[in-house]
Amino acid sequence: MRTKSTLAICILFVAGLTLSFVKDKIWTSKFLTVNKDGSITYIPDEKGNIIPDFSRVGYYHGLKKIPQVGVVKTISPVKGDAGSTIQQAIDEVSAMPIGADGFRGAILLKKGDYAIAGTLNIKTDGIVLRGEGNTVQGTRLIAAGKGLRSLIKISGKGKISEVSSRVKITDAYVPTGAKSFQVASSKGFKAGDRIIVYRPGTENWIHDLQMDQIVERNGTKQWTPESYNLSYEREIVAVDGNKITIDNPIVMAMEAQYGAGLIFKYEFKGRIKEVGIENIYFESEYANDTDEDHGWIAVDFDRIENAWVSGVTSRFFGYSCVSLGGDAKNVTVKDSKCLDAKSVITGGKRYSFNNSGQQNLFMHLETTEGRHDYVTGAKTCGPNVFYHCKSRNTHADIGPHHRWSSGTLYDNIDTDGEINVQDRGNWGSGHGWAGVTQVVWNCKVKGAAIQNPWVSGKNYAVGVQGQKLKGRLEGKPDGEWEGLNKTDLQPTSLYEAQLKAR
Repeated sequence: MRTKSTLAICILFVAGLTLSFVKDKIWTSKFLTVNKDGSITYIPDEKGNIIPDFSRVGYYHGLKKIPQVGVVKTISPVKGDAGSTIQQAIDEVSAMPIGADGFRGAILLKKGDYAIAGTLNIKTDGIVLRGEGNTVQGTRLIAAGKGLRSLIKISGKGKISEVSSRVKITDAYVPTGAKSFQVASSKGFKAGDRIIVYRPGTENWIHDLQMDQIVERNGTKQWTPESYNLSYEREIVAVDGNKITIDNPIVMAMEAQYGAGLIFKYEFKGRIKEVGIENIYFESEYANDTDEDHGWIAVDFDRIENAWVSGVTSRFFGYSCVSLGGDAKNVTVKDSKCLDAKSVITGGKRYSFNNSGQQNLFMHLETTEGRHDYVTGAKTCGPNVFYHCKSRNTHADIGPHHRWSSGTLYDNIDTDGEINVQDRGNWGSGHGWAGVTQVVWNCKVKGAAIQNPWVSGKNYAVGVQGQKLKGRLEGKPDGEWEGLNKTDLQPTSLYEAQLKAR
């Protein structure tokens, strides 16, 4: 009896040690705390900056589920060039009235092969192009023959235009992560207004950032103020006196010493919405492994908002599976793959999932043989999110590519290459500082260089597993590193935690 009791005590003691070990292994970030009710408390730095809320991205900011749109046109495989047949169907549906749900309808492409010699164009609201599977046995759209091009191009027309006077932000400093600020006068503004939060480029900002001192080589261009005016699309949530509250946070501090910022109402006539591409396998013909005269982008979006790409696969394209232009906003790209690109492995090639737009969400993606697999372009304005994405046999790095992308979350990226946020110096024509408020959360990498720019913000590496790299250039400020090579970070996903908290 005594022996059994002693054995039981030993078992409980060992179990207690095991539980204690597991509990001690779990760790949380010093930058935020997830409370018992799921809310999040953010810990500000000495200037009040916090890691921003990245949850309001993608299709309708994630507030609406991607709908299942009814089929209004069905196409079966045809011999020869199927481009004209599919384009005719797109044009027919484009001429249909928009329903109460905001859609004209879905075009269903039955299983089989569709050779397309040119580009398919969608230029109006409310159209879904849907296949019956994203494998070679499903619906296969083939970029046939020669010609560097997008296979599907979805775009409205026009550009942002101002519809009110500009009003100055009066705070001496609006920190990163803030959702409100004071203006000189709120007269004429109300909840629901779409506004631009405008951050001007200034000579002294560029000088302090040392981007007028890039080491010269053939073709290097120093940064100029007029090229770095940044326009963040936002919506007013509330007006209280001269205090304006917006839907998405500030992702780069507004500083009086660098021209502060201002707001104005805008409209975008011609921008389209409610377009989806679903369940299709895209393939490009090619002559050899370095051929560049063939299909370049499978799905190309611009001048669009509240759209999606879901369940697609591309293979052998030279640039990307999905590329979002600078006027693509609130697009969700999910459950998709970019495989086996064919091009020279250098320069502006193999940007597997490319984003230059705002408030876009890329999630559950896979790539092989890419270069910059999950990447933003010059002056990309956030927030934007890459979440739960995998990359194999990569030939370059993931992250902001060049010239000051602001406000991107890289969350649970698993790559056999690098994630870098750094001063790229004179690479390209003078890439310089790649980005600010770039948050690399719980990612697995071969290596990572995460640096802070000289002024105007920070970059974060929280729970990164892999080698910490020095970066291309010596003497650059270290980023905000925490928990290098520590597992069991909680929350596991910052994006999911922020989504639940809102």
